[in-house]
Amino acid sequence: MTSKKSKVPSLNTVLSPSLLKLYDISNSTVVIIDILRATSTIAAALYNGAKAVIPVDSVADCIKLGKQMEVITAGERDGKIAEGLQYGNTPLQYTADFIKGKTLVLTTTNGTKLLHVALAANAKGIITGSFCNISSVCDYLVNQKTNVILACAAWKNRINIEDTLFAGAVMNRVKENFDINCDASQIAETLYLQAKGDLLGFMQEKNASHYHRLMNFGLEKDIEFCLTEDNANIPTLYSGGRLIAG
Repeated sequence: MTSKKSKVPSLNTVLSPSLLKLYDISNSTVVIIDILRATSTIAAALYNGAKAVIPVDSVADCIKLGKQMEVITAGERDGKIAEGLQYGNTPLQYTADFIKGKTLVLTTTNGTKLLHVALAANAKGIITGSFCNISSVCDYLVNQKTNVILACAAWKNRINIEDTLFAGAVMNRVKENFDINCDASQIAETLYLQAKGDLLGFMQEKNASHYHRLMNFGLEKDIEFCLTEDNANIPTLYSGGRLIAG
């Protein structure tokens, strides 16, 4: 006889892409988390009417698609616009009057690479998550009733604060709907509960490495946007090689 407990989907948190290989994700929805800034940019672009976002893992592929298709090519390496691309990875750039009805091809240092790792590992489904669309993400995960992997893009495989905070925020909202036996999820929620009153202030207080990296480029408004809940609140789903509004 199958117990009721076994029917409850599981939720696990992966704090670095280098740890994803420890999990069988073929029966899980994987949430790609890159708060500063890829998944925030994806949410903003789709919320403001982009037709789709095509995530690619190399600058060369991004440039190649730009030559083959009528698209906007964009991306960054180490926080700066990648050489050979038109635009960067800033959510504030993708306003409705700029992006509506257009397709964005995006490559980033961490987030789009992790998405392709999840694809290669045969994830059952992939969505992207950010504070910008956290309510839609949580609603989607609860309604799907499948196992969940909260996958943090981190920074070149090194755990970062902002992605961990988001994983903790999701954990805090949805935990009653999942079977959770995962220390990383508990750690993430503990950190989020400590920070939730002022995420930006917490990042400053803890000398978050990516906060300082982007501040050095004068991107304070980007950081503020990326740490604001539900300012681009739509589900962003990967389907057929592209991310679309759910």
